[in-house]
Amino acid sequence: MYMGRQLKRIWNEPVLFILIVSIWLLLAVFILYPLIMVGMKSLQPKGAFSLDVYKDLFTKKYFRVPLFNSLKLGASVATIGVLIGYIFAYAIVKVRVPLGKFFRTIATFPIVSPPFVIALAAILLFGRNGVITHRILKDALKIEIYGFWGLLIVETLAYFPTAFMTMEGILMSINPDLEEASLSLKAGKWKTFWKVTLPLSTPGILASWLLVFSQSMADFGNPLILSGNYHVLSVSAYLEITGSYRISYGAGLAIMLLVPTLVAFVIQKYWLSRKSYVTVTGKPSSMKALEPKRYVKVLFTFVVLLLVATVFLFYGTVLYGSFTKLWGVNHTLTLENYRYAFDSGLRYLRDTVILASIATPICGILGIMIAYIVSRKEFPTKRFMEATSLLTFAVPGTVVGIGYLLAFNQKPLVLTGTALIIIFLFIFRHLPVGVQNGVAALYQIDRSIEEASLDLGYNSYQTFWKVTMPLLMPAFFTALFYAFVKSMTAISAVIFVVSGKWNLITVRILGSVENSDLAQAAALSYVLIGVIILAMLILRWLTVSFSYQEKIRRATA
Repeated sequence: MYMGRQLKRIWNEPVLFILIVSIWLLLAVFILYPLIMVGMKSLQPKGAFSLDVYKDLFTKKYFRVPLFNSLKLGASVATIGVLIGYIFAYAIVKVRVPLGKFFRTIATFPIVSPPFVIALAAILLFGRNGVITHRILKDALKIEIYGFWGLLIVETLAYFPTAFMTMEGILMSINPDLEEASLSLKAGKWKTFWKVTLPLSTPGILASWLLVFSQSMADFGNPLILSGNYHVLSVSAYLEITGSYRISYGAGLAIMLLVPTLVAFVIQKYWLSRKSYVTVTGKPSSMKALEPKRYVKVLFTFVVLLLVATVFLFYGTVLYGSFTKLWGVNHTLTLENYRYAFDSGLRYLRDTVILASIATPICGILGIMIAYIVSRKEFPTKRFMEATSLLTFAVPGTVVGIGYLLAFNQKPLVLTGTALIIIFLFIFRHLPVGVQNGVAALYQIDRSIEEASLDLGYNSYQTFWKVTMPLLMPAFFTALFYAFVKSMTAISAVIFVVSGKWNLITVRILGSVENSDLAQAAALSYVLIGVIILAMLILRWLTVSFSYQEKIRRATA
């Protein structure tokens, strides 16, 4: 009966009905269909149902090793990354080290840069012709950057910001009254930390661990450059398809990669979100954070400075390397690499910017529309639609790329070799952030505003564009920025669908690394970072401008 009322309400709003059907069609074609194709290909290696692929994957050591290696690396990166992220967040929120805003900005560098820049820096620093190993230590100390330890260092630096941002929000939400009460009961600050602060941080720690674990499992660019003989699932699946041309085995490895990341996502999304350790009174505390002792602040400042110096070392090395003639052979400073970047590399940059610019607004608008109908409207399959729209956030890029390769390389929808397949991949790969931002923003908007619009004669379509959308613009611009950055730096999914007509700068950078043209790769990386920073400034200006205009509009209304 309740479902009948929902259907009747939708029929009375034809625009809403068409929107729901259209969104479901898009989600089914560009999210569910590619993933189903991956599973079907692994179960039908020769056109008929068979478990031979999975028998080989679980019985042959050659296939089992990448799974255990990926799990080992993911767990190690998650554990160390969360530890570093927690210390960094605690230093800024609780200890309040000097220059906190500056340190917070530096911690976000790995998020807005190409995913393999740190791997490139590791080669420039610790490779066979590295600054430290070759020029400073004169090859006296054997450092093997290729393999598990190199990946552990690189991925930890790349993904600890995720843990830091999660833990910063958790620590800021902990009521200082609880710590003050502990101290009043004669518990020391160390005991207060172990008995009060740390237990209240548990949800954030677990959520951060799962997020970093998923990112490490899904990482493709860094292992492709640094894995050496340490085989991981993402690269193994890629090599099975592009090297051995065994698509069914590549699809099977992709499914093996999908399972642990999907489990981690489900736990993080639906289990941890139901836990609460920080709400006591429901009201924010007026008290300030407790002032730590001087030596504690000095110690945390030193630790944070050490981490920031490491980030600067890696990114500074890449910057320096971009101005050398031939890394490892001739370190004479030159601008030739940047001339090359704006000459031969200009086509790759142009293609990337064009495709990302087309996909970004579509991704942002579609994400906000999905957020609106799942937050404000009642209709059958609402929860399933929300879960489906968030699915690509949990699915590794390698799996998505293989899915698009299989799904759109044959009838009824042949997109291989066209710009459309890359654009659609960008849109639906980064759609979840727009949905999540929109849902979060809608929770802060009083429904009575929209109800008043409906009472005045506007329909749902008009109310959304005239009333709700202007209030969602900050969240919309945030989604735009994320979609653009991730599209510009994408590699794991798009490497399966790029073509001679449409290529990407990230693929060109990887090609330069594989050809040992490290200086050219460094220059291309910094050109890409420059474009991303410019886009960030433009979107930030648009966000501030629109917010200011909206305030004026409200004040004069």
